[in-house]
Amino acid sequence: MTLSHLALAQFRSWPRLALELDARPVAIFGPNGAGKTNILEALSMLSPGRGMRSAAPQDQARRGPEAGWRIRATIDDHAVETGAGPGEGRSVTIDDKPAPQVALGALLRLIWLTPAMDRLWTDAPEVRRRFLDRLTLSFAPGHAEEALAYEKAMRDRNRLLRDEMRDDRWYRVLEARMAEAGAAITRNRQEALARIMQAQAGAETSFPSARLVLLAGDGEADDADPDSIAARLAAMRPRDMAAGRTLTGPHRADLGASWGPQDMPAALSSTGEQKALLLSLILANARALAPERPVVLLDEVAAHLDESRRAALYDEITALPAQAFLTATGRELFAALDGRARFLHVEREGEASALTDEG
Repeated sequence: MTLSHLALAQFRSWPRLALELDARPVAIFGPNGAGKTNILEALSMLSPGRGMRSAAPQDQARRGPEAGWRIRATIDDHAVETGAGPGEGRSVTIDDKPAPQVALGALLRLIWLTPAMDRLWTDAPEVRRRFLDRLTLSFAPGHAEEALAYEKAMRDRNRLLRDEMRDDRWYRVLEARMAEAGAAITRNRQEALARIMQAQAGAETSFPSARLVLLAGDGEADDADPDSIAARLAAMRPRDMAAGRTLTGPHRADLGASWGPQDMPAALSSTGEQKALLLSLILANARALAPERPVVLLDEVAAHLDESRRAALYDEITALPAQAFLTATGRELFAALDGRARFLHVEREGEASALTDEG
């Protein structure tokens, strides 16, 4: 998969932007607030969901919720367009035909890292769960549909719980749907973690490998057996009814990580070690997806690394069979990429962003 063209219209700080792309990493630099991250966010919208900032469609228009925005891209020979008109939800077309968002996941494999993700190992479980599902989606585009099916059945079950409905037949139907979708979600997650750990183990890298574990809300390994999930949901009904919501299942899963000979938990590691572990996962994710030629988005990653670690990261990025987009506040942070990347200088001109292509 190759992304060869990107065009923005009224997206964030960009009234217009058109880029022809090749295989080189793209290093985007400029002052804070210039609009660098907005380019990466636009790229992230070429995947299902709300992109790297989790923004609602009406919040992405340059002139506010009453305006619309568009992103166009060429992926291999496919023309892709996504956007939202005033007061509308997000739409997607592929080759001029309406398509569901989940279709984007099969067309382009996107991986991203943002400064907000630096707190991943100490943040709430739901943050790690979203990160895990983004990794999983890069391997299994159908994961999004399984998650939607599970969420719909769970919402219906929660409604019964809040209404204190006691008819066993309604619960059995919904719990069977949750069990089937939940088992698929867990299998997808487990396979994604196995592939990432395999990619870590098979690479010479300056970044530490992590041992990854899928955890349930009670701290034990999550369940991939639909019969077991259904039985657990049935047994939990009295407790769930008292709470008014479902308290067990893959929507409560967590991601555990540890590293080194002492199996140090990521949450207890230093800030630098936590960042290095996170980068290790992103790089392993890209290596594992090599046949699909993923797109890797690294926002302000250089500022958090010393010079030697930056050079090591750039060496790994240029060696990957992937398209990479990186941002930083100054070109000097990309010095080790000279001669190996394309440089774009972004500045703010009034209310809009402007770009100079430095080749």
